[in-house]
Amino acid sequence: FEQAASVPVAFVTAYYALVDVAGVRAGESVLVHAAAGGVGMAAVQLARCWGVEVFATASEAKWGVVRGLGVPAERIASSRDVGFEGCFRAVSGGRGVDVVLGSLAGELVDASLRLVRRGGRFVEMGKADVRDAGEVAEVCGVRYRAFDLGEAGPERLGAVLREVVSLFEAGVLELLPVGVGDVRRVGEVFGVMRRARHVGKLVLSVPSVGGVDGGWTVVSGGSGVLGGMVARHLVVGRGVRRVVLLGRRGEEAPGVGELVEELRGVGAEVRVVACDVADREALAGVLSSLGGGVSGVVHAAGVLDDGVVESLSGDRLAGVLAAKVVGAWNLHELTLGYGVRSFVMFSSAAGVLGAAGQANYAAGNTFLDALAAFRRSRGLPGVSIAWGLWAERSTMTEGLDGTDLSRFARMGVVPLRNDDALRLFDAAAESTQSLVLAAELDGPALGAADAGAPVQPVLSGLTGRPVPPRRRTTASAGHEPQSDGAQLPHRLVGLEEGERRRVLLRTVREHAATVLGHGSAASIPAEQGFLDMGFDSLTAVELRNRLNTATGLRLSATLVFDHPDPTRLAEHLGAELTPPDTAVGEEAPSATDTTLRAELDRLEKAMADPAAAPDDATRAMVVTRLQDLLSHWRRSAPNGSSAQNGDAGANGSSDVADDLESAGADDLFSFIDREFGPH
Repeated sequence: FEQAASVPVAFVTAYYALVDVAGVRAGESVLVHAAAGGVGMAAVQLARCWGVEVFATASEAKWGVVRGLGVPAERIASSRDVGFEGCFRAVSGGRGVDVVLGSLAGELVDASLRLVRRGGRFVEMGKADVRDAGEVAEVCGVRYRAFDLGEAGPERLGAVLREVVSLFEAGVLELLPVGVGDVRRVGEVFGVMRRARHVGKLVLSVPSVGGVDGGWTVVSGGSGVLGGMVARHLVVGRGVRRVVLLGRRGEEAPGVGELVEELRGVGAEVRVVACDVADREALAGVLSSLGGGVSGVVHAAGVLDDGVVESLSGDRLAGVLAAKVVGAWNLHELTLGYGVRSFVMFSSAAGVLGAAGQANYAAGNTFLDALAAFRRSRGLPGVSIAWGLWAERSTMTEGLDGTDLSRFARMGVVPLRNDDALRLFDAAAESTQSLVLAAELDGPALGAADAGAPVQPVLSGLTGRPVPPRRRTTASAGHEPQSDGAQLPHRLVGLEEGERRRVLLRTVREHAATVLGHGSAASIPAEQGFLDMGFDSLTAVELRNRLNTATGLRLSATLVFDHPDPTRLAEHLGAELTPPDTAVGEEAPSATDTTLRAELDRLEKAMADPAAAPDDATRAMVVTRLQDLLSHWRRSAPNGSSAQNGDAGANGSSDVADDLESAGADDLFSFIDREFGPH
């Protein structure tokens, strides 16, 4: 229906403009403006099939579309400036064109009129800049006419449409590219049209009305726990009367017999088929056996094979993607001819929010999200539900233990109760969006001030904790600079070596306890191995991530295995966080040094804040005071050795000081940007 809707207005308008209004004849030439739009593309096709020479304008990004219609490159120009006038005049040998189909305004109309030979015709379709026909005839010698399609009358429009359809049936015309938008989002569709960001025709789709229509609803993963629950909801809650449950184990899956008996007891026709949706041939056989056709699809099949990225093999990736990606694509392609009215895919929040150890699973689910958008853009139903955790355990989640559930809780994800999940399913199925996130989120947990658990940027609006912009500051050599959230390095400044070791060890034990779901750091022995405590690859990655946030370092994913107990890990962090100008064994910075560094950090942050950009007078004042301060600092230093850090840096520091004393405001701020990097 969406493709059919693209034909009447576009092709009938182009036909009426060329034949009835312009009276174009074979051998003449026509300039079609906006030739990559719906009416423009229709006009180009019609003119070429009648033997009319076509010139065309479009935005440069769409020239390839116009060339694809058979218009030579030398007869294509931009619709954004008057350069097309000189270009087409040269190509036509100075003759210009016989007919213009106009849809522009201002000087572009003037240039188009100059291109029309005397006695030619100018047909105005866009009506953005209508001219006086008598004045145009007197000045340009051109017959000018603006028109509305409705003036043709029903009988003529019907005749034109029949002629257009016959040209399609003869293979002379081709359907236009179609962009489809839900009628409930009509404002967005008109916004795209207003900005001319589309090619071909924009069409509004009307959502399917739920209810019983006699067709089958196919549920992949239907023999599993969640698939069965959804099948029961479709029958009992949504009135579906014919259901096909697809699963690898078919009738041998636990609980399937009871489910089928229950659904048949309320009047539903149910089939259970052992079929892997990744097997295209087997799936095609099942679909062809459904004499009543397919009206709905729920793709709930999935496989988990968690592990850190470094451990993923081709087989481990393929196994997960087969169920998600291959299965979804097979269902998409094999049901295209069935008039499916509902196409729902079970995706996962892992693809939207990310999840430790689920790179393969997240990738597969993100494909489902994209497939739903792809279907919507072509007028097909499609929604991808990125589910959070269900309270009902399925085959995929039955292995979750207390540590896993604690991790979800720290992420602010609460298990969905069955009735809530099914209500979200109904809302998603009727949504105007192609992707929805269906989860229960714990606002206080999301907003908890836990430096080891950074807020997901996509959820920051729900927490009241805006994600701070990343900025560059001091970091250990060879590592990523720390972010504003990294508090540990600041806490270590000025501490004696013994206290420094205690702080580092306490930090490691606290984060390890959190990851394992323990109540306090006291439950983590300093000398016990992480593996003996129950750490695996996923919890090891979470501990690494938390320590990354706390320290500002970029630590290895194998951190826990390389430094296998809290004491050795704390020693490693201590070595990494040793300031570049303080070798191991040297005295830590004094309290005065710490205060000065903190003040310099504060000043640097204030001067780098783009929201506090000073006016020229303020900048000049800041420069003068910094120059005076630096001069005083150098004069008061013992033996004139201010700002020197050993022999190698002395001359360089002095040169910098001299440069700063003579610098202007712009020079000084350029120096700060260059030395401290972008903020």
